[in-house]
Amino acid sequence: MAAKFGPGGNSESFYAEGFKSTLQAPGWVRARGLDAYEYQGGNGITASPKTLAAIGQKAAEHGVAMSLHAPYYISLSSEFEEKRAKSLDYIAACADAGEALGARIMVVHTGSAAKISRETAMAYAADTVEKACALLAEKRTSVRMGLETMGKQNQLGTLDEVLRLCAIAPAILAPVVDFGHLNARVQGGAFPDCDSYRRVFCEIGEALGDRHAKYLHCHFS
Repeated sequence: MAAKFGPGGNSESFYAEGFKSTLQAPGWVRARGLDAYEYQGGNGITASPKTLAAIGQKAAEHGVAMSLHAPYYISLSSEFEEKRAKSLDYIAACADAGEALGARIMVVHTGSAAKISRETAMAYAADTVEKACALLAEKRTSVRMGLETMGKQNQLGTLDEVLRLCAIAPAILAPVVDFGHLNARVQGGAFPDCDSYRRVFCEIGEALGDRHAKYLHCHFS
């Protein structure tokens, strides 16, 4: 299986060329020799199920692999139980949206550790992830929940933290490696050579199995 490449959302050039609807995005992506597209739901999933299904159909027609970015306001590690519970509702809604789009994975941010200790944040996140996995298993969704590496020091989302959370249920969860984020966490950059990238894939394979490394969903900028 060859690597697939594509944008997250619609670029400025998409609109500059006169395109307006995300229904047109899969064809636009394919015309550029690309074969992946990440639907941006960072500010919330506002499109109707019918529209999402239509976008998914267009992606299938053009051979474009779909993924979905979940809302930024999801918080797996919030110190407030009500906010974590609400996040579970958002994750369930994203699973439905992902099914409509034909997405293989929905990308979720791992959470913050700004106002609480990192250990407490991880404990909250692990509890939320366990509940999310139970919810997704009950829904029998085919959309995996991807936990993304993050770039700010006060965010959860080192590679190790993401892998520890994914180990809760490797059949439902998957790491999403944002190489730009990981690079930002290390002064001077984390990827000076090819081996630096290779180590990421090796760590994933050792922690979760080779399949997770082979079919890794990545962000790169």
